[in-house]
Amino acid sequence: MGVTVKQQAVDEKQMIAAAEGALADISRTREAVGKVVFGQEAVVERTMVAILAGGHALLVGVPGLAKTKLVDTLGTVLGLDSRRIQFTPDLMPSDILGSEVMEQDDNGKRYFRFLPGPVFSQLLMADEINRASPRTQSALLQSMQEYHVTVAGARHDLPAPFHVLATQNPLEQEGTYPLPEAQLDRFLMQVDILYPDIEAERRILLETTGAEEAKAENVLSSQRLREIQALIRRMPVPESVVEAILDLVRSARPGNGNAETDKHVAWGPGPRASQALTLCARARALYDGRLAPSVDDVHALAEPVLQHRMALTFSARAEGMNVRDVIARLVKEGG
Repeated sequence: MGVTVKQQAVDEKQMIAAAEGALADISRTREAVGKVVFGQEAVVERTMVAILAGGHALLVGVPGLAKTKLVDTLGTVLGLDSRRIQFTPDLMPSDILGSEVMEQDDNGKRYFRFLPGPVFSQLLMADEINRASPRTQSALLQSMQEYHVTVAGARHDLPAPFHVLATQNPLEQEGTYPLPEAQLDRFLMQVDILYPDIEAERRILLETTGAEEAKAENVLSSQRLREIQALIRRMPVPESVVEAILDLVRSARPGNGNAETDKHVAWGPGPRASQALTLCARARALYDGRLAPSVDDVHALAEPVLQHRMALTFSARAEGMNVRDVIARLVKEGG
């Protein structure tokens, strides 16, 4: 009994020491990103939380809100090999995954060689993902779920870590192919990017139109990022947080005793939403300098984690409701 208690104490000390080291690294990362991306603190936080939790994020915002700059900056700061794909209607799956080409050696013998596509990166920006055909979208989304691609019957593993930050324009929908709900579920979070406030926009004007512009500096390595991601999965989650996650997610599903949800929600989030909330709450706590998540983390992350995993009924949409209103009400009811 004494040996067991002593071992637990050692593990706890090691955990605290590892967490404190991660806190320092994350703090330096926040400062490095903040020197380049202005006025989007909430967006940076949520995107970083998605990466720290080991997932992918869908960035939704009109053009000109620094989505591309954010991804480039994160790639540099986190020490990740980053690439960008501009999605267009004529983009083919092979343009993303790669393809086999026939080559000939010095003896005249022919053979196939695999040429990796841009998906073989650690941080991939899928710009305007809804402009590509469903077939091409599926090629990327399958890679996001399985972390490997299969070309000509051969499996090719993707690098680790592997994160996709996809973007969408919420306004211009002509000529687009909206992502199906089952594919949206592959994204850990949907991050809505709003216009900056006047002070942030003033700073953007002054600091990005001069002779010199701030450049991102590397802070972490990809290996260090993986260590922090593994640490987050080991962080303890209080029972109160677990109950808050279960109550919130289940209350968003029709047929679970919530009259308003039954009336307005066509279908709700599945267990993957609970998993996402748990991981993201841990990551947000560490991002904010805390060693354990709280119920406040769950409430703060409810909208980005749940909004793309549920849909309203036709009558609710006709009344002018949106998913964010429903989630805000559920959070308020949950206290």
